Amino acid sequence: MQSIWKGAISFGLVSIPVRLYSATEEKDVSFRQVHRQDGGRIRYKRVCSVDGEEVPYADIAKGYELPDGEMVVLDDEDFANLPISSSRAVEVLSFVPAEQLDPVQMGKPYYCDPTGGDAKPYVLLRDSLEKADRVAIVKVALRQRERLAMLRPRDGVLVLQTLLWPDEVREPRFDFLDQDVSVRPQELAMAESYITALSGDFDPSEFSDEYRQALEQVIEAKAAGREVKAPAEEAPKSGQVVDLMEALRRSVDEAKARRGEVSSGAGAPATKKASGSQGAPKKGAAKKTAAKKTATKAPRKKAAKKSSTQKAAKKSA
Repeated sequence: MQSIWKGAISFGLVSIPVRLYSATEEKDVSFRQVHRQDGGRIRYKRVCSVDGEEVPYADIAKGYELPDGEMVVLDDEDFANLPISSSRAVEVLSFVPAEQLDPVQMGKPYYCDPTGGDAKPYVLLRDSLEKADRVAIVKVALRQRERLAMLRPRDGVLVLQTLLWPDEVREPRFDFLDQDVSVRPQELAMAESYITALSGDFDPSEFSDEYRQALEQVIEAKAAGREVKAPAEEAPKSGQVVDLMEALRRSVDEAKARRGEVSSGAGAPATKKASGSQGAPKKGAAKKTAAKKTATKAPRKKAAKKSSTQKAAKKSA
């Protein structure tokens, strides 16, 4: 990995020298624009819109266009005079609970690697954040721009994750928010059943980019001169469901089927597929709920009453 930033974390009067490394990478298949006939790469020229001449990189500057169309040109000196141009410090502003941060504000994560030779201050900050169950809100200058970020421990390493400024998060303004829309309790209960049927712990290894894998297979096949086979089309789902309750009911049944469960009725709790129609349940079966235990005790009491009645009848005879 290549470091993208070098500086220090200011933890009170303690300075922790670190390097930042990108913590993620997008595994996408990249393409180049080419000439369809001969595969030649398409190149673009940097041409000035005023005189039509090609412009070398050395003569290219940054410009900000005003609302009236006037262009304000900035050079390197203008950026050098900004207060953050040479900042190499991660300034800790406060420590807050992680759950108070809105995920929509979170940006790109970076690993912090201690570089000063003495990792003790780094470990101290990491362990302190873990024990306090807090994240550090910081400011840092990355790529000529001041950014808000947070520091949090992950797998023994401090991660600096950029955050959007509050005014960079758009306010949701949609017409349906002004409408008086209500759902029936039955619909809500059915939706909750669907959520329950698909509930579980998140395991990232269960997911993969099937589109990228298929695209890589197509590229490999064409490079080897093999025929590209189209994937089998999935059969369309039978019948379009218009009724919301019916759609939810079918969704629950499909979710339970994927989990190896069978539905005991519309909206009723699911039961595991029986291993046999008779006999006691196997060891290791899931524990029954208290409600089920109560339901199974009732027949035993009736049976006990019946046996005592029979005994009394025999005595009277």
